[in-house]
Amino acid sequence: MLATTGLYTECLELGITESTALENFDTACRFTTTPGDCQSIIDLAINLGLGTLSSMATVKGDFMLAKILLGTFMLALTMTTQAENSNAFDHEHTLWHQLLQKHVYWIDNGVASQVDYQSFRREHAILDAYLDNLSRVSKDEFAQWPQEQQLAFLINAYNAFTVRLILNHWPVDSIRDIGGWFNNPWKMDFFTFLGQPRHLDWIEHEVIREPGRFNEPRIHFAVNCAAIGCPALRNEAYVGERLTYQLEDQTRRFLSDANRNRYRNGRFELSSIFKWYREDFQRGWQGIDSLAEFIAPYANTLGGPSLSRIKKNQHLIEINFLNYDWALNGKH
Repeated sequence: MLATTGLYTECLELGITESTALENFDTACRFTTTPGDCQSIIDLAINLGLGTLSSMATVKGDFMLAKILLGTFMLALTMTTQAENSNAFDHEHTLWHQLLQKHVYWIDNGVASQVDYQSFRREHAILDAYLDNLSRVSKDEFAQWPQEQQLAFLINAYNAFTVRLILNHWPVDSIRDIGGWFNNPWKMDFFTFLGQPRHLDWIEHEVIREPGRFNEPRIHFAVNCAAIGCPALRNEAYVGERLTYQLEDQTRRFLSDANRNRYRNGRFELSSIFKWYREDFQRGWQGIDSLAEFIAPYANTLGGPSLSRIKKNQHLIEINFLNYDWALNGKH
């Protein structure tokens, strides 16, 4: 019934689970209504646009359908009141978190992940409800949040809109297959964000990486481009209060993956991410001004020389960059 009346998605947008919504709906439908109220309820239904149910009730003069309509109104009124009384954005990113928990799987002892895009497609309504929530946030509202909440919001938005891009063009073998020769997938304005039509590159390069804004190089291990070569899509939403831990955990997981980062034959072999965004890793975060110094604390993770040795001999550290695997990070 919720799906018929169009309330299902609204329930999800407000963080109301399907079972809770159905329970509330059932309770509302038990409100006492006399046959004499039937026509006034039907008239109200017509005014509010519940065409299918109101037409059925009108034709049949159906008292039970009128009660169902009343129940629908009661639930809609409750949800509207909740929305008006709770303008704050859900910084737990509950809908996105639930989707990630269900459709993203850690593999290779937790250094990489796979995304079940096919199962994601079956819950596209929930994903779209979450994306709608993101799109409703204004620049002014965003500007009032603490930096940790802003950055978590941006990372989650990038990752969620990337999943939507893949689903929009499903099936694909690589995100680079989207758009063809003349339409870069990262430059496609396919969503509204902070009040304007946006593309993925805008979120990453013009906001997250804006010099002097967050100055957080570890974001490169959190934003996910839907490719095997990319750091894992985490199977939980990023949240402000846990963001520091989550970014550090993502960094260690990525650098623990010998397929993408390793120390071999006297040299570090690192992901091309470190080549493309080298400036971010040597821009002064925590006093670090070189790539060698950034990777030094993770030397043991990479199977390389000791931290102290790297710090003493940065000029002797040889770094090569590996080819990037653009194949889709999908579940096979």
